[in-house]
Amino acid sequence: MKLKRNLDKIGSIGLLATVLMTPCCFPLFAFGLTALGFGSFELFGSWTGYVFEGLVAISLLGFYFSYRIHKNIFPLLLGLISGLIIFYAYLVHFNDITIYFGLLGLFVATGFNYAINKKNKKVGADCCTEKTICYTSTITCPYCNHKKEETMPDNACQYFYECENCHTLLKPKEGDCCVFCSYGSTVCPPIQSGKNCC
Repeated sequence: MKLKRNLDKIGSIGLLATVLMTPCCFPLFAFGLTALGFGSFELFGSWTGYVFEGLVAISLLGFYFSYRIHKNIFPLLLGLISGLIIFYAYLVHFNDITIYFGLLGLFVATGFNYAINKKNKKVGADCCTEKTICYTSTITCPYCNHKKEETMPDNACQYFYECENCHTLLKPKEGDCCVFCSYGSTVCPPIQSGKNCC
């Protein structure tokens, strides 16, 4: 789960490294290497375009996973628009300026996403404060003690949960509204916000 939350950063750092290490394709960013005489250097050779597009896709996947946790659509929308601009520039009509514009949008979206994640501190069991609602909880199976972090629905109870290790179908304990309230490290979002879950 931690990897999913950091995919956008991994993608953006990879993009920045690719841009800086491929001055022949991205001279605006890699002026340092060009000045040192490495103007024709290509980090990934003929695969540079494919690697670049793959890193953009990884970033977009990261924005989607982060959106599912913090529910703020802005980084996801900005990332999607920027990614589409880059794919258009690569696959339809190649233009350096368009690619730079898309890269700038991806980096800004990554910065916003980082700030939102840091502000909300949605990093697991200890993420919740009085003002923040967590959407992740680690369920511990009472039969085999298997643990798994899951994303909780924010508008409904999850009454059944199958342990992926022993395949036991868990139901809430008496008095609890859902499996997260009974077996999770964090109670469900409706209970966190003081509402009746069911």
